[in-house]
Amino acid sequence: MYRLKKLPIAIVALLMFGVSCSDEFLEVAPTGSLAGPLLENQAGVEGLLIGAYSALNGVFGNRFEGPNHWITGSICGGDANKGTDSGDYSSINPIQRYEASPVDPNNDFTRFWQGRYEGIVRCNNVLSTLATAADGIPAATVARLAGEARFLRGHFYFDLKKHFNSIPYFDETVPTEEVPLIPNTPDVWTQIEADFQFAFDNVPADNGAGRVNKWAAAAYMGKAKLYQQQFAEAKQWFDDVIEDGVTSNNLKYALLDDYAQIYNAENDNHAEAVLDVESANNTGNVQNANAFDDLNYPYNTGPDGPGNCCGFFQPSFELANSFRTTPEGLPLLDGSYNNPENEVQNSFFHVIVNENDEDTFVEDANPLDPRIDHSIGRKGIPYLDWIEHPGSAWIRSFPYAGPYSPKKYIYYKSQENSFTDGSSWTRGYATMNYTIIRYADVLLMAAEAEVELGNLEAARALVNQVRARAANSEHWVKENDDPDTDAANYVIAEYPPSQFATQEDARTAVRFERKLELSGEGHRFFDLVRWGVAADVLNDYLAYESQYLVTKFGGASFTAGKNELYPIPQSQIDIQGADILTQNPGY
Repeated sequence: MYRLKKLPIAIVALLMFGVSCSDEFLEVAPTGSLAGPLLENQAGVEGLLIGAYSALNGVFGNRFEGPNHWITGSICGGDANKGTDSGDYSSINPIQRYEASPVDPNNDFTRFWQGRYEGIVRCNNVLSTLATAADGIPAATVARLAGEARFLRGHFYFDLKKHFNSIPYFDETVPTEEVPLIPNTPDVWTQIEADFQFAFDNVPADNGAGRVNKWAAAAYMGKAKLYQQQFAEAKQWFDDVIEDGVTSNNLKYALLDDYAQIYNAENDNHAEAVLDVESANNTGNVQNANAFDDLNYPYNTGPDGPGNCCGFFQPSFELANSFRTTPEGLPLLDGSYNNPENEVQNSFFHVIVNENDEDTFVEDANPLDPRIDHSIGRKGIPYLDWIEHPGSAWIRSFPYAGPYSPKKYIYYKSQENSFTDGSSWTRGYATMNYTIIRYADVLLMAAEAEVELGNLEAARALVNQVRARAANSEHWVKENDDPDTDAANYVIAEYPPSQFATQEDARTAVRFERKLELSGEGHRFFDLVRWGVAADVLNDYLAYESQYLVTKFGGASFTAGKNELYPIPQSQIDIQGADILTQNPGY
């Protein structure tokens, strides 16, 4: 971590200044460094802040660092499996089986740990530089810059907290040489909340697209309270966000009419974006696009589909089944969606049983939540504006990973080379923003708080806002050759009062709605952990999924008291010493 302290200055130096020559060559500052006075002004601090923002997208180019937590949040939450085949990016194999090790052969957890702390160091550099430059910067600007830096620092610490629980904490007042001597502790909520509170108090609402604002800080504060089961305090923050919150570009928070537009690059910075990560193409570096998602496209699509590589992040059988509804349009909250009579029909069964004779495949005619076909690529269903998903032609290994493809945060055919960066080895560098917190998430977190406080009708109203949007049939997926015909039998309805008659029923409904609405967006694992149900839910998931994906999941199990947290990288313990940095239980 000591070396990381110098990295932000080097990055900003390369961005802001060219290399110059000097006759006094012995007095030239080291290449890639800046003297303090050059940064101690508004432009210098703004440059450092941009460096802190850039860490949202990852620092080292490791896909584990991505803000969408596609591995630690979604795959380990049962939304998806690694996909592809067993040999590609094989270090994910033990992780999806809950067999992660502190010894990190691909440096996945190491890069995540280091990347988040690099983000923290960048924020601390902003704050320490601002402290010496404040006399020359307007007071309101000083407050805004400090508020943005503290918001970002709170986010990076929150990410570390939910992954590892016990982490070292340091702010801008800690000398660099003392940082390696700081032990890890689970008691960091007070500092995280202080950062969000400061941001709420000092960052304006209308702060410009691509930047955080006070209402993002309020939503994040509510989320922090929810994670601590402080439901009354969480409700207050969420109520304020719902009543008065606006985006950084001054749009009143609202659910988009069309669910698919959340993930469309042409609709970035929309009214549902509470906190997002900006992306860009043709900047000279594909890391400024969604590099963390470059593997997460259907496999071998050719000109008929996006990306052309690599078949990762395949949605699970269990997730697809979860979109099954009753004829009245309600979810099967008793878990019977995994019963044979309710399983979603898919090409896997026919491909395996009939030796690739897919002519016998019959598309599912039973009722489904329409969000399934905005979330999961299924054989025979139009895949955005590409072709109908062809099944096995876009799957690298059916026996290993199943029949489905990811569908959220995928670019459209019409966006090739305009909202993608094709300058590297794959076409799969899309440039839509990834939304860390969106308004539907806020509504469902608010509903959760209301349930725990016994306000069941208030919770039902919030959940039904989300379901009403999903029920807008104008925006359901349609047949490619008939835009007036739904691609499947979509049936969805709002919850009646009877479903929220008891607190337990309401709790089940709210939690399941989060699964459906936010699938594949990196939330599921952390939700299951904070609800205290991860071991039961994920062992059931493994038992079901391993019936079909035997090689991937056969014999796997989730260990209660261990797998709720990820292992602290052994390399970090070796750097700081086992007497300073202690490992999580079970590892």
